[in-house]
Amino acid sequence: MTDPRVKKYSISAPRYTSYPTVPYWDTDSWNPDLWINAIKEAADNGQQEVSLYIHLPFCESLCTYCGCNTRITKNHNVELPYVEAVLKEWRMYLKYLGKKLYINDLHLGGGTPTFFDPENLSFLIKEILRDAVPVKDATFSFEAHPANTTSAHLEVLYDLGFRRLSLGIQDFNPVVQRVINRQQSPEDVLRILRDARRTGYTSINFDLIYGLPRQTMEGIVDTMQIALDMKPDRIAFYSYAHVPWIKPGQRLFTETDLPDEADKLDFYYCGKEMIKAAGYVDIGMDHFAFPTDSLAVSSKNGGLHRNFMGYTDKQSPLLLGLGVSSISDAQTAFSQNVKTVEEYKSLVENNELPLLKGHILTQEDRSVRKQILDIMCKGELLLDQQLSAKVLQRLQPFVADGMVILEDDKLWVTAIGKSFLRNICMAFDERLASDKSGKQLFSKAI
Repeated sequence: MTDPRVKKYSISAPRYTSYPTVPYWDTDSWNPDLWINAIKEAADNGQQEVSLYIHLPFCESLCTYCGCNTRITKNHNVELPYVEAVLKEWRMYLKYLGKKLYINDLHLGGGTPTFFDPENLSFLIKEILRDAVPVKDATFSFEAHPANTTSAHLEVLYDLGFRRLSLGIQDFNPVVQRVINRQQSPEDVLRILRDARRTGYTSINFDLIYGLPRQTMEGIVDTMQIALDMKPDRIAFYSYAHVPWIKPGQRLFTETDLPDEADKLDFYYCGKEMIKAAGYVDIGMDHFAFPTDSLAVSSKNGGLHRNFMGYTDKQSPLLLGLGVSSISDAQTAFSQNVKTVEEYKSLVENNELPLLKGHILTQEDRSVRKQILDIMCKGELLLDQQLSAKVLQRLQPFVADGMVILEDDKLWVTAIGKSFLRNICMAFDERLASDKSGKQLFSKAI
């Protein structure tokens, strides 16, 4: 019999990689000058330590499930002009900050970073490092497509300080791969894994997705077993986000191709139990790691953080996002870059930061942000003041359903509740609660 909580909590819910979430940013109270002031303050507070995210949007083919900002092309002449635009944006930030920066962590995301030739990636990173110094324990990582990552990619990036990579696998079933247009074999993945280990990479993540079109329980078990046999250091087991009103490529299949809520949750529980049985630690919601991996260590020590890239063991007061559509976080303010390559390059060429919009956090925003981060990262919340009557009311269903335990000075999430973190955080989300428009802005929690 289907757990009644499945249908009850299968609702549109944010992933809470930020608070406020992007649709509720107050863009009217934000402007570039306020953003510059915010990044200066954040850099000062963090002794000039920064995190860098660089968005490399190009892909040779469209993965129909993908919700990322991408540009599909087989023309590799786009690489170097884009790299030069990113470097110009970086130097504009350096000019505004007016001081030497220290890189805490750096991540290449996409799109497909390994679309880029290793020489162009080397040029990008070397130029970044001409103007900033990595801290002693800096973490460099990149996302890789198993079908086009070469030993040259691995070696060039390793020589520049990269020790982590994340392989976007999603599913090994050939039927599912054809529907989502993401085809790579277990042999492709194993080749990269062995090359990466031999080169010296110390943390390798597999991205897997449940809820994709044509998935079955048998396919989930087979995919998960193949992945576990390869022993990656981390596994991100994501829920497929079906948002065809945002990503038209997802209309290449229909809702009838997707598993229903009950099957999707069964996929998640099955995969999760297989991962845990293989010795991985449940970090939170959709991330798992071996106990010796820094993500698991950070979770155990209370140092886990969540940002626009998901769970991380690093946190800097200033996260700068470079490249098209990238989002930056200065603790008291957010900003997002424009979303097309043409507009991005045009603004940068005119010596303008390529900003689209942003948000200045109110005092209430900061308080709610901390509450949501504690729930997402620690699974608990110390109540230094009484929760409002509205929040307490919104929490009652989770208490009644055994997902949350609430006492006078503490809230903590139960083992069952860890699968419904997105829903629980909604109880604290005042901006979402105030929205009466009825528009669906987020994918379903299940």
